[in-house]
This record gives sequence, structure tokens and C-alpha cells, in this order.
Amino acid sequence: MHTKPPTRTNARRRSAEFFAAFAAFAFFLIAARARVSAQPSPEARAVAYLMREVPRWRQEHPCYSCHNNGDAARALIAARVENHTSGTALDDTLTWLQSPSKWDASTTGGGFDDKPLARIQFAGALASAVDAGLTPSEPMRAAARLVATDQALDGSWRLDSSESVASPATYGTALATWAARRVLVRARVTDLEQAIARADRWLRRVEPKNVPDSAAVVLGLERATDPDAVAQRSRALAVLRRGQAPDGGWGLYTTSPPEPFDTAVALLALTTLDDARAQPLYRGAARGSAIALGRQFLIQRQLPEGSWPETTRPAGQESYAQRISTTAWATLALLATR
Repeated sequence: MHTKPPTRTNARRRSAEFFAAFAAFAFFLIAARARVSAQPSPEARAVAYLMREVPRWRQEHPCYSCHNNGDAARALIAARVENHTSGTALDDTLTWLQSPSKWDASTTGGGFDDKPLARIQFAGALASAVDAGLTPSEPMRAAARLVATDQALDGSWRLDSSESVASPATYGTALATWAARRVLVRARVTDLEQAIARADRWLRRVEPKNVPDSAAVVLGLERATDPDAVAQRSRALAVLRRGQAPDGGWGLYTTSPPEPFDTAVALLALTTLDDARAQPLYRGAARGSAIALGRQFLIQRQLPEGSWPETTRPAGQESYAQRISTTAWATLALLATR
């Protein structure tokens, strides 16, 4: 039995059907890609959440808070530098930050009442605002001097008598010392140079026992190249290297379950490095891989509303202050690792 050879009509029909199917598939791919690209980025969702929360605290309480108007404001300022809109969410906070003499008079309306910590957090946000051109630089001098009054004789900033470990809204000694030093450096005030030098000496001597303290050491030593700084940075980076879990996150200690806050500060530390300061542990692809894994951990832990579950000590507690500050630190880390 012989079959008829395909006619030109049949060939044309099959060709038309093929191209129609191909066009439909291509349209599907384009539409799918458009749907994906139309979804807000993790950074955009975080910024939208903070835009709601930063002004809300002052609207509902008789005070400004170090978590909303300090940490979270600093994250929104960083987002603005990266071309994310913040609308009017920062307006009232920026006005408040320019009056350091009023910071201690803010009455307690909830959260933490630690004036030295609040000064560091407000001054840190002010420093970011000055760097971003959102406020004049003059208030930085008063802010830095206010922060300097809380420096201990050993060069550190000890925020409470309990010497508690670092957390998003309470910092701990090492992270507070880095943050305070950052403020003093930004102020560019000659009479604070000795305070900066004392902080530098403390950062070179402190033993980095956990992840946030190790990250603070890396952040605090910045671009220092003296032998003591190089050796100390190497010790801190070794802790970070050991502490990263297979899922990309870091916890408080090298054996602790990963948490968003600890991951965020570790990422911020790693982004300050280049190959000259990373030591063999984090040079080249090793640093890039660690950052990529840590960033993915944060993205996976982000909640639908744009925030992150609060990192608390002990873990699993509920705290609005810690949630806002956790979200602020995570947002800063995502912005720094894009």
C-alpha cells in the first residue's frame, strides 16, 4: 500500500501550525517573564514596610524610638541613595535627627530606654542622612560629641551593665563601638580624634567570640593595614567563615541556628572587603559565593509583608523593637549586596 506524498497545501498547513504553536509558546514565556519582573524586589518590599513603620511610631507614641527613627530610618536613607522612593516617610524623622540636644528629652513610650544606645542609633541615622545630602552637616558635630561622652575608659561603648550579647535593637559592646566610631569619624571633629584612637585600640584587642562581634571588628577596622589590624581582622574573618551554615545564614555563635540579624551583619562586614584585606579565607570567588548564599538566606526568610522575623536572645521571642531593627539590618544587607 502506497501513501500519498504530502501536498504543498498540507505542508503549508503544518508549517503554519508549527509557527502558531511557536508564537504561542514565545508569548507565554514573555508574559511569564513580565509577571516575574512586575513583582516587587525583596528590597522594594522591605522599603515599603519600613515606609509604613518609621513614621507610625511617632504618630502613635509620645516619643521617637531608636528602632524606628534610628535603625529603620538609616535603612530607608540607604534605600533612598539606591534610588528607592521613601515618599514623606522620613520627613519628620530627619527634622528630629537634626536636634541632638532634644534626643535625651524624648519620653519613653515603649521599646528600650537606653540613652547611650539611642544616641548612637540616632547619630548613626543622622550620619547617613548627611552623607546622602538629606540634612546639613552642622548637627553632626553636636551628635558626635554627645556620643563621645558615653565612651568607656578602655575605648569601647558599653551600653548596659549586663554585657549582653549583640541583638538587633541592643547592639552589644562590639557593634556599639563600631557604630559610635563611625559617627565620630563622620563628624570630622579634631577634638574627637583621641576618642577614635581609643576605639581603634579596643577593636584591635577585643576577642571576637561570636558572629556579630566578629562582624563589628571587620566593620570597625575598615581599611586599616597595620599588623595588629590585619591579625585581628583575620581572627574575626575566621569566625565568620566557620559560622556560615549550609543554607547561607549565620547565627550568634558558629554552631547556632542561622538568624536574619546575624546574617545581615556578617554580610555587611564581608561587603567592606577587597582581596587585599580579605586574607585567603575570603578572597575572590570565596567571598562572592559566601555573600550570594547569605543574601539568598535573607530573601528566603523575608515575610510577605516585607519584614523579617525578629532575631531575639533567646530565640523565638516576640518583640516589635527587635523586628523593626532586624528588618532594618536585613534591608541594609540586601541593599549592600545587590
